Amino acid sequence: MEWNVIRLDEVDSTNEYAKKLIPDVSEGTVVVAKRQTSGRGRKGRAWASPEGGLWMSVILKPPMIDPRLVFVGALAVSDTLRDFGIGAWIKWPNDVWVGNRKISGVLTEVKGDFVIMGVGLNVNNEIPDGLKETATSMMEALGEPVDIGEVLERLLEYLGRWYKTFLENPPLVVEEVRGRTMLIGKEVRVLLDGNDLVGRVITISDDGSLILDVDGQTVKVVYGDVSVRINR
Repeated sequence: MEWNVIRLDEVDSTNEYAKKLIPDVSEGTVVVAKRQTSGRGRKGRAWASPEGGLWMSVILKPPMIDPRLVFVGALAVSDTLRDFGIGAWIKWPNDVWVGNRKISGVLTEVKGDFVIMGVGLNVNNEIPDGLKETATSMMEALGEPVDIGEVLERLLEYLGRWYKTFLENPPLVVEEVRGRTMLIGKEVRVLLDGNDLVGRVITISDDGSLILDVDGQTVKVVYGDVSVRINR
């Protein structure tokens, strides 16, 4: 994949900016901003995006719309962190965590035949006081600032590799995610729209769904937030 990187000082949301570019650009266009004033996560949640973090959106045109594409971003972030000596794990479906704190989130949105993949990665940015217990950054994990240009370069390299794998054999992407999550075998609470489930994670199926054992019943979760891990 050849990337065409558009760099901005400030934007409301790289995903929203990328959507406006779609009629005039090709697959592989990347929007990177120093700051986002209205960064978003899943379900429209606000995402703090001050200078020092890596805030970017990638325009892709896969042959079909597939929810497993979000795993491509999570795997690429995980590989990038590993290169810098940071161990991380993937929290289904779209977050990357270091220990018990979130360091990155991936958001995919569909516009026509295109998918906009937004990636937010805390690099050198300060974590807001209200999020210090639940979020972390590369700088905090390493004890020193990181070259954000190198982070971007490596992240795009891994995005290209995993996107190629996704196009050729999506289950291989899921298999890799299974090996990088701490959820399998653990009890979790999954927040769904209007209904919460508590159960033990059996696996992540080849179609990307989370498979739970809920009171002896096998339940397939296609979409939801794993927000609480319950220790027993």
